[in-house]
Amino acid sequence: MKRTLLSFLTFIASTSALAAPPADFAQRAEAARTAVGVPGMSIAIVEGDKVTFAKGFGVKAIGRSDPVDADTIFPTGSTGKAMTVAALGILVDQGRIGWDDKVIDRLPGFQMYDPWVTREMTIRDLLVHRSGLGLGAGDLLFVPRTNLTRAESVRRLRYIRPATSFRSGFAYDNVLYMVAGQLIEQVTGQSWEQFMAEQVFKPAGMLHATSDSPSRFATANRAQPHARMDGGFRGAGKQEMLDERDELGRTAAPAGGLAISANDLARWLLIQLHAGELPGHQGRLFSAAAHEQMWTPVTLEPVRPVSPALKLTQPLFNTYALGWNVSDYRGAKIVWHSGAVFGFQTVVVLIPEKQVGFSLEINCEDGEVLLGLMDELLDHYLKLPHTDWVARWQAEKRQKVAGALEALKAPAAQPAAIGPSLPLERYTGTFADPWYGNIEVSLKDGRLAIDFKSTPRMSGTLEHWQYDTFLTHLTDKSIEPAYVTFGLGAEGNIERVTMKAASPIADFSYDYQDLLFTPVAKAQ
Repeated sequence: MKRTLLSFLTFIASTSALAAPPADFAQRAEAARTAVGVPGMSIAIVEGDKVTFAKGFGVKAIGRSDPVDADTIFPTGSTGKAMTVAALGILVDQGRIGWDDKVIDRLPGFQMYDPWVTREMTIRDLLVHRSGLGLGAGDLLFVPRTNLTRAESVRRLRYIRPATSFRSGFAYDNVLYMVAGQLIEQVTGQSWEQFMAEQVFKPAGMLHATSDSPSRFATANRAQPHARMDGGFRGAGKQEMLDERDELGRTAAPAGGLAISANDLARWLLIQLHAGELPGHQGRLFSAAAHEQMWTPVTLEPVRPVSPALKLTQPLFNTYALGWNVSDYRGAKIVWHSGAVFGFQTVVVLIPEKQVGFSLEINCEDGEVLLGLMDELLDHYLKLPHTDWVARWQAEKRQKVAGALEALKAPAAQPAAIGPSLPLERYTGTFADPWYGNIEVSLKDGRLAIDFKSTPRMSGTLEHWQYDTFLTHLTDKSIEPAYVTFGLGAEGNIERVTMKAASPIADFSYDYQDLLFTPVAKAQ
């Protein structure tokens, strides 16, 4: 599509009036990083057709001096959903698929729990969180890691029960982006990883970006993951470096398995602001028509209430497009997405009317610094008064953690000194959930032990809590602990095993509550 003279002049006028990044922004960002306790951070800002800021802060790992720079790659979590959508957009441009093609026509064997949903689900439906699945449904297929293939994980979707009817509302999921990745492989004959590297990153000039975990580990200039682990639950206490192997299983990479530097995210931001046109007018990554589809809202998201201190940041509307949130910030339209994998968080933001985009990446889970700096940059480019949003988000986080700690100490949270009902050996056996797979409960040295068979290195002991409920003590302390409840039948035999996260602020991807295990002899 050729740009008209009028649109060109409008573009020139808008970009010529752009405000530069705040003169003291580097100092402000460093002060925020230090105040919150973030080990390393990377920021990119683009304005019009130029990169006006790309810089690293802090270190790649605590206890080391190796600094973060603008080429240091960080896992970027769900911000990568938009890049999977871009890959699909390329295939749409080539005429190989359509946004509203039925998934089953392009991916034979695809199946949801409901046969009608299986027949009706389109490629667009995969991308907009309106499938009827519950929040984070199926995430334990790859959280925190998995020994399943992507194809096997997609096959198991047929066993995940919906929480609502199809297309009736918004519930964020990751597993259907796994399907999108498998669909790309089916259509092209290339793995999602190969297609991203050759058809997205290479033409986009994103020289350090990688979609493959081994490639990331082979890159010396990469950030290391951190989390607060010793304060009673994950999110409280001091920063600790995590084992790199703890990142999400590669099967879910189309939902959030990319590692990207500030310099490469700057190029991605420019491509988005220019509707698929490559920087330097070097052709297109995808068409303007595909870009329009990517930014067109499809699903209404609820506007969540916020505290009085954050009221100005509450949007008037909130929607989900294809791999992007489209909402407003104090009346101005923004296109954005956050992302998190264990030990890392990222946010990518575009202000279309100002021709401005920016990204912020950190190598820990203290998202208050991202949200605070995001709001401060939005205020700056929208010419609004400066507010110390980092301090406000930090206070919000402290209050949330303090509330969770109090909840754990409350009398209602203390166990009753009753049970267990059976001798410990009666709780042992192999139990199966239709979509997750098996757990094995055994007796070792007089204690119950549990092993999650689809998840490498997810095992440990069970400590009696109350009645017939036990609490996991997993060898890998970075995994959220869970209550494990054994349900007895009339004859006193174990008929079912259910679970729920122990932490009141556990990440929704630990969807223990969706599991229903039965003894393997009874499992269908």
